Amino acid sequence: MRLFVAISLPDRIKDTLTALCGGVDGARWRDRAQLHLTLRFIGEVDGAMARDIDDVLHRITMPAFSLTLRRTGFFKERKLARVLWAGVEDHKPLRTLHGKIQHGLQAIGLEPEHRRYHPHVTLARLDGIAPLEAEGYAARYSEYASPPFTVDHFSLISSHLARQGAIYTVEADYALDQSLESSIAAISASENPK
Repeated sequence: MRLFVAISLPDRIKDTLTALCGGVDGARWRDRAQLHLTLRFIGEVDGAMARDIDDVLHRITMPAFSLTLRRTGFFKERKLARVLWAGVEDHKPLRTLHGKIQHGLQAIGLEPEHRRYHPHVTLARLDGIAPLEAEGYAARYSEYASPPFTVDHFSLISSHLARQGAIYTVEADYALDQSLESSIAAISASENPK
C-alpha cells in the first residue's frame, strides 16, 4: 500500500481552492477530490506495517483546532517551477500534530522525513515552467485567504495510480478532541476579554 497522512478539507474550502485553478499553461490542476493538506507522506508499506501505522495514529491525542489557508506559491526544482500550492497560516497546533505523527512513526521504525515541514495544499503539478510565470501566478493570488475551518480529525489515505491520475481512498479517520478545543477557546476568551 502507498500511504500518506492528511487533513481532508471541507467542501466550502475546496470551493475557494478550485477558484484558483487556472491561468497557467501546461499545469495539471488537481481534481477537487485530490485536494488535501498532507501531514506526512509514508510511501509503500506492507500489511503488517500498515496495521502498526494505524495503531500509532489511533493513539494520538490533542484538541481539535481552527486553521486558515493563506496565500499561494510554488516549489522549484533545478531552477524550474514544478508545483503550485496554497499555503497555511503558521499555526502551532498543526505543527504539534505533525510532530506527534512524526514521532509515532519513527517509534515503529519508519525513517523521519528529512525535509522541513512546509504545510500546503498542492493545486497543480507542472512539467517545469520558468519561475517568472509561477511568480506571476503566486502574485495574482497573494491575498488569498480561506475562511477558518475546524480540523476535528485527520486521515490515513492510500494512493493508487490510474490512467486519469492518483485515486485517493481514506483508509481510516482519527478524531481530535472537540471538547478540548471548546475548553481552550473558553479559557482563551476569559483571559483575553474584548
